[in-house]
Amino acid sequence: EEEEDYMSDLFIKEDVRPGLPMVRRVKEAIQKEEKQKEANEKNRQKSMKEEEKERRDLVLKSALGSENKGFALLQKMGYKSGQALGKSGEGIVEPIPLNIKTGLSGIGHEELKKRKAEEKLENYRQKLHMKKQANEQAADQFRIRFKNKQEERKMEGDLRKSQRACQQLDMQKDIDIPKETWYWLEPEEEDKNDEEDKEDECTSSDLSVSEKLHILTAYLREHHFYCIWCGTTYEDSEDLSSNCPGDSAADHD
Repeated sequence: EEEEDYMSDLFIKEDVRPGLPMVRRVKEAIQKEEKQKEANEKNRQKSMKEEEKERRDLVLKSALGSENKGFALLQKMGYKSGQALGKSGEGIVEPIPLNIKTGLSGIGHEELKKRKAEEKLENYRQKLHMKKQANEQAADQFRIRFKNKQEERKMEGDLRKSQRACQQLDMQKDIDIPKETWYWLEPEEEDKNDEEDKEDECTSSDLSVSEKLHILTAYLREHHFYCIWCGTTYEDSEDLSSNCPGDSAADHD
């Protein structure tokens, strides 16, 4: 056999780009796969539901003819195709569409599902509302407790201030023992290891902080003519009553 002439026109006309045979094979495989799918789709047997749906759609799309008994009766009464029903033509033109039920659930099941979904949504909304109310109540209670705690701390500070003033004024009058033990500030314990023994001792009074403050304020006014809120010692009871606004912090605000 004669060797090919690589300079001939036959060799030059052939497409010898690298990778081109591979691209051709891929295209041929894709085309073959598409043709196979089309063939399988044509040969595939349709299910009874699909055939029933196609027949139903075909019948619904076609207009009623005179062979239909209902349409024949309408024509006898003067009805013409495309005309609206009714004596004055105010009725419908197209037939009432069919609502085909394809599921296996019973009649009213969809309404039941819808009602349950609405009830579930309403319950969820109620839970959110109740949670919001609970959070608001918790916030209000926290604010009240915080305010009460602040007022209690302020009252304890006023009581200590009153006890300190009472002790100084009593000692100025050579009173060595307070009228009540809690009228004066208690001396600080040097040995803090005796705290357990101190808790076991009976308290001298079961009065609250506010009650102690009220009693001690009255004592300072009556015996020393001193107002803890004004921070002033008056000459006598008449001077106190005429110049002091009152015997409580609210009176001095």
